[in-house]
Amino acid sequence: MTFRWLCGVLRVRGKTDLFLVFLFAAGFAALPVFALLPSLWGFAAASAVTYAVDEVLHTRAPAFVRRLAALQLTRTMRFAVRTVMLLALADRMDAPGAVLVAALAVFSAHFSLVILYTAVHHAIRRRRTLPVVVRNLDMSGAGIPQSPPALLYRRFLRKLLHLDLPAHAGLLAALVAGAWQPAGVGFALTAGLAVAAVAALLGQLRRARRMPPDDEVIAELNRQLAGYRPEVALYFSFASVSRDFMYQVNMWIETLEQLDRRPLIILRERASFRYLGRTSIPVVCVPKADDVAQLELPELRVVLYPGNAGKNVHMLRVAEAKHVFIGHGDSDKLASSNRVSKVYDEIWVAGRAGRDRYQRVRHAISDSAIVEVGRPQLSSIRLHADHVPGPVPTVLYAPTWEGWSDDDCHTSLIPMGVPLVERLLAENVRVLYKPHPLTGKRSRVAAEADRAVRELLRADNERRDARETQEAEAAIAAARPRLAEIQARLGELSGRLTGDDAQQVRDARVPAGDGEAEWHELRAEWHRLFRQSRGPVRHQVILKQLPTLYECFDQADMLISDVSSVVADFVASLKPYVLTNANDLPDEEFRAAYTTAGGAYLLDRACTRLPEILRSVREPAHDPMAPERRILKEYVLGADRPTSMERFNTAVNVLAEKATAEQAERLGEEQRVAVGA
Repeated sequence: MTFRWLCGVLRVRGKTDLFLVFLFAAGFAALPVFALLPSLWGFAAASAVTYAVDEVLHTRAPAFVRRLAALQLTRTMRFAVRTVMLLALADRMDAPGAVLVAALAVFSAHFSLVILYTAVHHAIRRRRTLPVVVRNLDMSGAGIPQSPPALLYRRFLRKLLHLDLPAHAGLLAALVAGAWQPAGVGFALTAGLAVAAVAALLGQLRRARRMPPDDEVIAELNRQLAGYRPEVALYFSFASVSRDFMYQVNMWIETLEQLDRRPLIILRERASFRYLGRTSIPVVCVPKADDVAQLELPELRVVLYPGNAGKNVHMLRVAEAKHVFIGHGDSDKLASSNRVSKVYDEIWVAGRAGRDRYQRVRHAISDSAIVEVGRPQLSSIRLHADHVPGPVPTVLYAPTWEGWSDDDCHTSLIPMGVPLVERLLAENVRVLYKPHPLTGKRSRVAAEADRAVRELLRADNERRDARETQEAEAAIAAARPRLAEIQARLGELSGRLTGDDAQQVRDARVPAGDGEAEWHELRAEWHRLFRQSRGPVRHQVILKQLPTLYECFDQADMLISDVSSVVADFVASLKPYVLTNANDLPDEEFRAAYTTAGGAYLLDRACTRLPEILRSVREPAHDPMAPERRILKEYVLGADRPTSMERFNTAVNVLAEKATAEQAERLGEEQRVAVGA
């Protein structure tokens, strides 16, 4: 418990990171001790440790580094502390006054140049900030200049601060030798390199002044949109965009790419661009409402909204288009029947369950405004009949997060997650643990439970036969280079461009259309290699984008989850699934409250039902909920024919034609009024 508590406080993930943090702290604590003793070699060793571990922690434990910055122990402050301690050491070792003065002057000049460089860098970045960011449209006509070289522009503070190394090394060498020429050489190198860096960046500032005005960039974007003529737009905004939220957009990309009508993706936060998945669809990020109003989209007929956000009103003003709430998953949470949905022309749900959910809450939403379109994303999920079980039952535990409030629909991690996993391990099953991406964002208790579950699975993997563990670790190590190679290539094929916003707009282009087959082949190979290297019995904690949630569905014999859209999606497989009933409501009451409980096994808080529930996996003939799951699948997700993609595409076409007819009618009325006047 102490270990988990320390990891939580320090924002690190394991023993290695914790060791590095203590080594980092020990190095900095030793600096003043060795400076005052004085101990030259001790100081040199401690200084080297602080340099090296500081860099490693930036890669391995960025959350810890952010925690340091919040305590005002920024990177710059840490460099300053190291420098002050070096000067104290030199003074204690009776360095000549002229050397101390020269050292103080050089280090002061270096920090002053860092400040100047930072100011110039910020000036360049402000000038290169455009009103829009674009992907998959040719913006070469905007006249955007090339970004400054990465050596000068990216991670500049890290590079510039490290220019103090020659001066540090020179002064330490001088103290060792008792001769001061090495110090002079080091001082000259630090000062000269810092001056050269500032001069080089000032040259880049002149180029940045040639950036086109905002109105010219938007005008060029409108010219490109006029050539593309988008008819359907997916519009997304969220107050705190990160990779955790962008699944709401990414899940719809393949569906949009299969529409009959030309799609466009409109984003409102710059950070969202970073986490957008691979797509050939034109993408426009427009942060300011005034700039959204300047977009010219005369043929836009349907706007799709995967989430409810305040900035949706900036698009809802477009009267020529029909506005549709499509959501980002079908669940029994309150968000799936929100009163705000009344602002949309239509609400598209997966199946009859979604329609009934809106009708039960009596928000005065017309039944005619609700359209059942299925879930096109689920077409790739393997059916229960096609599933091949492994040597031990595989259970996917995918709890939802704690949510913005404490209502009963939320995570089972807090009340029963740890004992549930302990019982699963006692039942000799393999656990795939995939927590919601937002787990622990609001609740420290949820974060602690998440860490405890991960530790249980890690420890159980280590308790296995030593030979088996060694073979598994060897297989994982052997697969790691190829997995990394595939991920790097997937990154190249993703369409994401490097550089700042202006560089991405400058390099944005119409996709050539090739690479899609390679993309799918590489993803399939990645998943296959990942499965083979991990084996069929070891537990897995799945936190990254790969393996995907649906790949986890295919590997699992059973799902255990909370009330969430994950359950509704898993229903498509017809495999057994379990809903956590943490409040121990009577079964009838629980099933009446939550639609997806209709085909579920219900798990009590103490997990006493777990052995009986697992019989449905160990003894497939003993699966009393199988008929209920088949009924529920059609109720929640709709019929298998026509396919979800066909239904979704038809719904888009019908609504687009309706919008076109209404616009023609309005124009005709305006012409009649004008003639009459």
